[in-house]
Amino acid sequence: MKPQENLNLDNYWLPFTPNKKFKANPRLLTSAKCMYYKTDDDREVLDGIAGLWCTNAGHCHPKIVEAVQNQVAELDYATAFNMSHPKAFELAEKISSLTPEGLDRIFYGNSGSEAVETAMKVALAYHASKGEGQRTKFIGREKGYHGVNFGGVSVGGLTPNRKSFGPLLPGIDHMPHTWDVEHMAFSKGQPEWGLHLADELEKILMLQDPSTVAAVIIEPVTGSGGVIVPPKGYLERIREICTKHNVLLIFDEVITGFGRLGCCFAANRFDVRPDMITMAKGLTSAMIPMSAVAFDNSIYDQLMEGPEAMIELFHGYTYSGHPVACAAGIATLDVYEEEGLFDNAKAMEPQFEEAIHSLKGLNQVIDIRNIGLMGAIHFGSNGLPATEFAAKVFQHCYDNNVLVRYSGEFLVLSPSLIVEPTHIEKIIEALKTAIQSVN
Repeated sequence: MKPQENLNLDNYWLPFTPNKKFKANPRLLTSAKCMYYKTDDDREVLDGIAGLWCTNAGHCHPKIVEAVQNQVAELDYATAFNMSHPKAFELAEKISSLTPEGLDRIFYGNSGSEAVETAMKVALAYHASKGEGQRTKFIGREKGYHGVNFGGVSVGGLTPNRKSFGPLLPGIDHMPHTWDVEHMAFSKGQPEWGLHLADELEKILMLQDPSTVAAVIIEPVTGSGGVIVPPKGYLERIREICTKHNVLLIFDEVITGFGRLGCCFAANRFDVRPDMITMAKGLTSAMIPMSAVAFDNSIYDQLMEGPEAMIELFHGYTYSGHPVACAAGIATLDVYEEEGLFDNAKAMEPQFEEAIHSLKGLNQVIDIRNIGLMGAIHFGSNGLPATEFAAKVFQHCYDNNVLVRYSGEFLVLSPSLIVEPTHIEKIIEALKTAIQSVN
């Protein structure tokens, strides 16, 4: 008898899930180790998506587990306001050693959504402290995902995430996304076509009046919107335009941070320096919820002006810099370094790229996109509707012990940084069989 047969499924409201369909046929995970989940029917399922882009060091890494266990027994919680604890400072120093030079000031939250809200609020406070309180507008991008709080949803560009929640925040505009199936289908890494799309930012700034814009926020690589890789030169041009108009540039690296692209941050890989970096997920390898924002030192310094006893920023969370999360973060960053996981991600990228592009030409596949250890297989509707096709492929893979992620018209892959060639082969073989089987 499955445990689920005696499990009351009524009370829990699952996020981003068709609850009625799920509860009619639930998929329950009961344990995990390294690259595998175990299900309630005692199957081992290869995790091809690192949980949700987040278990970068693999599941239940013993060093991180031990750090969490030890910390929760020693100091379960430390008051976050007007008090702190040593590990909060130790982790901030470790993070700042990995961020681009000069982004050394670290503020903690608990999720990517909170990191984005923090970045947006600090952008407003920074400009106001400089006497430019008129800079209240933000520019996001179509297909962008920046969490689910009101600020993040407002600057985000995924229609289903926005349509049920009213007008959202005022003063928001969006650049066009950079995906064009006609000009860049089956590009490997950064597409050659699309640099000119960065100039749309200049047009929006001219329309809005650049002196009223606080910040531009984008994912360096669009994640949940479909692994849309920036065209060559695109991010560099965005940086130039922001600098020209004294507009802050925020990189949302909740997904790309901590090795997903073979470097600690996408900012490092693309050699483009933003003014802020939001991060979460891989910060603790998802062992404990935690997020952070890295700020350019000049932003911090500006907000530190004023009387010594004055609170400089009226913002924060009860669980900012939680001791157990900090312990998990310190251990996770140690694991990345000691086991060379960023280097492994870089080494696995060519094989991952070749493997995922081997699906080209299969039933209803109209595009494949990849960079680092993240990729997407995009389906057309020349047969089943693409969204239905993707859901069926997902289920077929899961039934055959491989977990991928489906979202709308595409499937996403984002294996943990510990991935080995045999794991990649198994994931791609499961996808190939599923795509050929669905009709």
